[in-house]
Amino acid sequence: MPATPAVPDAPNFVTHLECGMTGERLPAGQLHNLSPKGYPILVRYDLAGVKAALTKELIASRAPNWWRYRELLPVKHTENVVSLGEVMTPLIPLPKIARSLGATGEVIVKDEGRLPTGSFKARGLALAVCMAKELGVKKMAMPTNGNAGAALAAYASRAGIETVVFCPDDTPQVNMDEIALQGARLYKVNGLINDCGKLVGAGREAAGWFDTSTLKEPYRIEGKKTMGLELAEQLGWEVPDAIFYPTGGGTGLIGMWKAFDELEAIGFIGKKRPKMIAVQAAGCAPIVRAWEGNERHAQLWENAHTYAAGIRVPAAIGDFLILDAVRNSNGFAIAVEDNAIAAALDDVAKQEGLLLCPEGAATYAAYRQALADGRVKKNERVVLFNCASGLKYPMPEGGKPLDRHGEIDYAKL
Repeated sequence: MPATPAVPDAPNFVTHLECGMTGERLPAGQLHNLSPKGYPILVRYDLAGVKAALTKELIASRAPNWWRYRELLPVKHTENVVSLGEVMTPLIPLPKIARSLGATGEVIVKDEGRLPTGSFKARGLALAVCMAKELGVKKMAMPTNGNAGAALAAYASRAGIETVVFCPDDTPQVNMDEIALQGARLYKVNGLINDCGKLVGAGREAAGWFDTSTLKEPYRIEGKKTMGLELAEQLGWEVPDAIFYPTGGGTGLIGMWKAFDELEAIGFIGKKRPKMIAVQAAGCAPIVRAWEGNERHAQLWENAHTYAAGIRVPAAIGDFLILDAVRNSNGFAIAVEDNAIAAALDDVAKQEGLLLCPEGAATYAAYRQALADGRVKKNERVVLFNCASGLKYPMPEGGKPLDRHGEIDYAKL
């Protein structure tokens, strides 16, 4: 019996691109960074055509990876798909955690650490690289706090595209080593990710690279959108009551919100939406401040600091799209302290045997906080996004020293 192809052939339903703020229509099939007004660009599809061509049964017959949603993805030609063996990431219930908190609804982790390069950044960067290949890009550059740079380096190397990556000089060493090993030219910057982004933008003309910064091209959203498509399918074409999402640039939160709208348009889900909850660290919470102040945009967060490096993003160019999704879903933005993040990581590891990354642990800390203050009910089914493998991060030392020739009093163990 022949194996199911990992990437199905399928018609392309992209009709156009549009400015995420003004709705200005832009042509597909051309390279774009920001819209003419300087805002992120969204991909639009012939959803009536998708509805006629795509069924739940057809999706179920395909290989278990995000390419099973090919009709809702922008890549036109199969030969331009760049793959590193993607999988559908598992939903892992936390029953002991739920009981300890008195929760009667399911508490579920979607563990994105199972993807190539060990993080959910693989989703967005895979699609960005595929489209760069399709549109003839030879050189890509981006700023990163670690995992995004690793994903770009891996997928671009696979595609034969040169990459240059800039990261803050306190980025975890394992991430920097990974980026360099996978073929990127890596530069450490004395500053934060927004400072790295300025260098990428400044070098665009002189160095001839394509700026792949968060939301400065249209296709990383489409990759991150697959989290929402996949989650709905895994829950029997339903959505949870709430999604806690670690929010830096916010691409995944925006992408999932877009995914749910598209799924409703093709008749796969109804009108129900999860509360979209943007989780930030107390030391870098521009979206939380904007949400609390009922602002349309988030101001730069000065002196940003948190040990959850992936959400240390002082300014997000897609701030208004994040805030729209949060407000339109009756969700909220919430900040958690670093000590609460560390305690959450320890708690989940010890109770459930699941090693979260710091950003993923922030979602559990936020859930506990929201449960305590009543913003989430105990009977609600919630999904916490663990955005990367905990194995990619420094961990506290474990174990007790024992002399090689020492004796153990087993009765005391």
